[in-house]
Amino acid sequence: MRGLVTAVYLFLYTPIALVVLFSFNAGRNASDFTGFSTQWYGKALTNTFLMEALQNSLIIALTSAALAAVFGTMAALGMERLGARTRAVFDGLFAAAIVVPGVVIGIATLVALVEVFGFINPALAAIWPGEQPPKLTLGYGSIIAAHGLFTMALVTMIVKARIASLGRDIVEASSDLYATPLTTFRQIVLPQILPSILAGFLLAFTFSFDDFIIAFFVAGSNTTLPIYVFASIRRGVTPEINAIATMVLIASLALILIARFLMRERTTTT
Repeated sequence: MRGLVTAVYLFLYTPIALVVLFSFNAGRNASDFTGFSTQWYGKALTNTFLMEALQNSLIIALTSAALAAVFGTMAALGMERLGARTRAVFDGLFAAAIVVPGVVIGIATLVALVEVFGFINPALAAIWPGEQPPKLTLGYGSIIAAHGLFTMALVTMIVKARIASLGRDIVEASSDLYATPLTTFRQIVLPQILPSILAGFLLAFTFSFDDFIIAFFVAGSNTTLPIYVFASIRRGVTPEINAIATMVLIASLALILIARFLMRERTTTT
């Protein structure tokens, strides 16, 4: 059994280790290691198109993660006031949003957006006085909306688990002391669930930043970092692509470790 587990881990992580190794290749051939060099990291960081794609990904990930953290927390707080059966239904819906394949979410989001644009754009053209009325298209807004809705389910599940561990005793005690609901939330509930909110934000940021499938369907003319990498490897894998993948891997692992630390702190304080 131990040998089988070892073989599985080697199968999963050996390709990742090779990508990191060949990102330091001195030659141009990604599969032929000719010497150690960090030149490809410098070339990647001075690539104008890459930096533009990175900026797009950061803007989208930060915005969608912030929206997911806010609305996910609101959803988690609201679900605690529902009955057991209704809450079970919403739990199933949020869990389904997490496990549904990304390609299904991407296609469904694209179809929904096209239908919405087809309804709203003619209405805007009819009521807009100018010759060029505003027109809704795929772009920043569509990616942020898709990623925000997808990652909101993740934030909701994380925050809801923390709220459930608190119990109703402290909230009821605060009410008995004549604290308003807003005061109770600001001074008692929010400090207790803040680590979970931050952890959910970081995980939502990581999912959004690394996502290719959903963004590919709804990005329009915008290029995110994963889309740029996909377009680049169609012309062949180079050490520069390996360097980009390594930097994204390190950043993603760092965010996940921070989120894990916040979750552990939450458990310890409980």
